[in-house]
Amino acid sequence: MGRDEHKTSRRGRARLAQTPEYAKTDSKEVEFSEEFADHRDKEAQARMRAARQRMENRK
Repeated sequence: MGRDEHKTSRRGRARLAQTPEYAKTDSKEVEFSEEFADHRDKEAQARMRAARQRMENRK
């Protein structure tokens, strides 16, 4: 959905596109095979482990 697909309101301002409910996620971790991981995936995993460690230390 783009901005051009919405009708304008009575005030003449177009509404911005919103994410449909079925497309929203709640940041669940997804497992995948290590053989398909690239450099960015490994960096993301390291950031995730560091963030988890900071949350555990905060308690």
